[in-house]
Amino acid sequence: MTVMNLTKRLEQVATYVPQGAIVADIGSDHAYLPVYLKQKGQIEAAIAGEVVKGPYESAVSSVKEAGLTKDIEVRLGDGLQVIEAKDGVSCVTICGMGGELIASILEAGKKGGHITGQERLVLQANVAEHLVRKWLVANNYQIIAEEILEDNHRIYEIIVAEQVAEAVVYSELEIQHGVFLTKEKPALARAKWLGLIQKNQYVLDQLAKSSTPQVEKMKKVQQEMDMLKGLL
Repeated sequence: MTVMNLTKRLEQVATYVPQGAIVADIGSDHAYLPVYLKQKGQIEAAIAGEVVKGPYESAVSSVKEAGLTKDIEVRLGDGLQVIEAKDGVSCVTICGMGGELIASILEAGKKGGHITGQERLVLQANVAEHLVRKWLVANNYQIIAEEILEDNHRIYEIIVAEQVAEAVVYSELEIQHGVFLTKEKPALARAKWLGLIQKNQYVLDQLAKSSTPQVEKMKKVQQEMDMLKGLL
């Protein structure tokens, strides 16, 4: 069987999906990730969820063309609402969205009983990864892996988490910039942090020129810069 080609970003996401999992891929777009995982024999089955009609229809077409309609079910619905208890989902993937949206999808899914805490979460936010980590900490999810990568001239972070019985505690530094990333400090993370320092310096310079005193804002930006400089 020919295996679908994925972007580097999604290919790396796939490496964190456990062998034999039943996957729910939320915001699946063309269902590329679940199709790839099934073609590789990595998963038992999958649900591809889409809230928008166009991408939903694209996902239906992709699954049909791959001959996987018995293994991958495409469902139209909002976020994790496409999952039911009887599905037996063991891994949830949510990729290519902002961190705020991912956190809100997880919160709605938890409140609606669509996720139980038994599922591994494999999350890839395009921005605001700290909001994803904040939600995970608040809901007793331990971050078990993180990865930073560059794909098509953009930097992405992947966060993998599983719920634990005890309370999870991370420092503000770890929530903002990564539990594993701040310890391992890979070159790509350093490059990202350097870019943030430069951006914050620009903001600081603009605030200093303001005709209205911006003491509190400047203090906050300076604290963020100091935190980042400590990582380099």
